[in-house]
Amino acid sequence: MSVNSSNLYNTSGILLPKGACVVLVRTEWNAASINELEAGAVKILNEHAVAHKTITVPGAFEITFAIKKYWEQHKYKDDKPHAFIALGCVLRGDTPHFDYVCKAVTDGVVQLNLLLPVPTIFGVLTVDNQQQIDERLGGKHGHKGEEAAITALKMIGTPNP
Repeated sequence: MSVNSSNLYNTSGILLPKGACVVLVRTEWNAASINELEAGAVKILNEHAVAHKTITVPGAFEITFAIKKYWEQHKYKDDKPHAFIALGCVLRGDTPHFDYVCKAVTDGVVQLNLLLPVPTIFGVLTVDNQQQIDERLGGKHGHKGEEAAITALKMIGTPNP
């Protein structure tokens, strides 16, 4: 399945709030791939003049805690984010660890979206091997870092009538 939706990357007509800010929360694990994921997100945010900050956590399991903690520390400040983007990669191994971590981070992002007044975008790759990672970093499945940033823009912006 290749990326063929013309609307996926279309950001025309989106009015962003003044001083829009997005916080990216990325993992240390699998740094080379996560660097590419983050670079794609940052590219899109820069193209739209959206301020951004990156927080690094050890692994995917810690992403949701870091987002909640950041929100609690900044929700009354001028630099509070308009959205969060969770960036990580969970690679299947020989144990059920993959299933537990994927479920935990997915459920955590869902909970954040229900609890916080700003969106948390799911930019965590859940893959079986390096080839699947590469296919999602500019390969046949698009660039998931760019897509996460575009999703953030669409969630914090308002359509221009």
